[in-house]
Order: sequence, then C-alpha cells, then structure tokens
Amino acid sequence: MAARSKARKRAVDVLYEADLRSSDPLQVLRDRVGDDSPPVPDHAVRLVEGVVEQQARIDELIERHAQGWSLDRLPDVDRAILRMATYELLWVDDVPDAVVIDEAVTLAKALSTDDSPAYVNGVLGGIVKAEIPT
Repeated sequence: MAARSKARKRAVDVLYEADLRSSDPLQVLRDRVGDDSPPVPDHAVRLVEGVVEQQARIDELIERHAQGWSLDRLPDVDRAILRMATYELLWVDDVPDAVVIDEAVTLAKALSTDDSPAYVNGVLGGIVKAEIPT
C-alpha cells in the first residue's frame, strides 16, 4: 500500500474513532500520534486537522450531495471517508481529484457495505462537479 493510501486509511480510522466515541478528533489524533503504534503519517495528520478546521463546510457539502440522506443517517465509516475525501478534494492541491475519489472508493470497498463504494463515488462526484471549476 502506498504511503498516501496508508495515511488516508489512518485518517479515516481517527475520524471514525472520534465519531463513534463522540470525541474530539484532534484529541484522538494526539493520542494516536503519542502511541506511535502504528505511526501516524504526516499526511494523515494534515487530513484530520483539515477536516476539523473545515468540518462545517464539509458537512454542508456532503448533506447537499447525499441525495436524500442526512449526515447522521450515513454509516459512520462512510461519513469518515466522505469527510476526509471532501477535505482532500477541496483543500489539498497536490493530489488529482480522480486519485482522491478512487482512494475513497477503495476505502469504502474495504471498510463498509457493498453499496458504499458507489454511494461514496456519487457523493464525491457531485461535490467535484459543483465545487471545483474546470
């Protein structure tokens, strides 16, 4: 698994854990960095910190493009994947959009339900079309 793929997985793990525990994602991140087992890559730190910083806007975009689903009705892991990927799509300029979406779909395949990959792809595709000028 490539370094950035591992970082994305680790970021999703932190966001998911924080969501399940109703904890502050930054505190969970600090705890995981302190544990250092497994290590938390810099890109994962960047993603988690960015999601927290932009969470209101990210959640608004996901809600708008979730086609009849409220954010709290989404499976927890899908919500974490969508938050991480939305942040990376809109605020991380050194990764192509297609790579971000592909990585998010891959995470959904590995971590969530059979329907999640297509759903994650659709939501992120809608965000890209609406928010990223071509």
